[in-house]
Amino acid sequence: MSAKYYAPTGGHPGQDQLLTDRAVFTDAYAVIPKGTMRDIVTSFLPFWNGTRLWVLSRPLSGFAETFSQYIMEVAPGGGSDRPELDPAAQGVLFIVEGTATLTVDGKTHQMIPGGYAYLPPSSDWALHNKGTEMLRFHWIRKAYEEVDGLALPDVIVTNDNDVAPTVMPGTDGKWATTRFVDPTDMRHDMHVTVVTFEPGAVIPFLETHVMEHGLYVLEGKAAYRLNKDWVEVEAGDYMWLRAFCPQACYAGGPGKFRYLLYKDVNRHMALRPASTLSHSLR
Repeated sequence: MSAKYYAPTGGHPGQDQLLTDRAVFTDAYAVIPKGTMRDIVTSFLPFWNGTRLWVLSRPLSGFAETFSQYIMEVAPGGGSDRPELDPAAQGVLFIVEGTATLTVDGKTHQMIPGGYAYLPPSSDWALHNKGTEMLRFHWIRKAYEEVDGLALPDVIVTNDNDVAPTVMPGTDGKWATTRFVDPTDMRHDMHVTVVTFEPGAVIPFLETHVMEHGLYVLEGKAAYRLNKDWVEVEAGDYMWLRAFCPQACYAGGPGKFRYLLYKDVNRHMALRPASTLSHSLR
């Protein structure tokens, strides 16, 4: 059975609702709950027609600095023939609702919910909603860190439902990761995966590591430990973690807890400010 992915629809709360919400921004993490994704906080992009977006994260000095993440909402007939303006930017698309027509390097793909696409820097791609329903998808962008002697990664187009999850050892199948990219492929400097916890599963220690994270809850709910705090999250919520933020979780059920995860990988730690580094491409 295909998974169901949460997608925001916008709108505004009524004037009779309380202001209290779960949104929080600290020096180590942020929680952006689904209730904050309203019409008033949408953005727009050049050369995208019939499209608006919610910006979930962007590089911030002193916080998480490697990536941006959007939820794109494309109306029927909308899309772009010139979606990415930065030639150094690589991207991952993940479809949560509707159907996307993606054309990359002259080849066209129909992407349905669960659809994943990796787009290397300087890719020639376009995306349109040729259906009759709203299209919503995540777009994660990172400036590619070129390494002399390594070729650029290839285009990847697949679907969550077509990739077998990798079970974490010693978890009896209760914790698994759907990996769309071979983790040993050094051409890639970011991974976007889907992490799945069965009810009752846990991350049994406080992970503390150099990778930055964006975690969008696709399905279910859980209690998540972020730095010193336990927070409750559910489908549609987003967590944004800077490097070394301690993290763990408990998936209480009743159903699966699944999230889309970004992390930066496979590169040396920069020893100079980002402004002095070159992202030139072949």
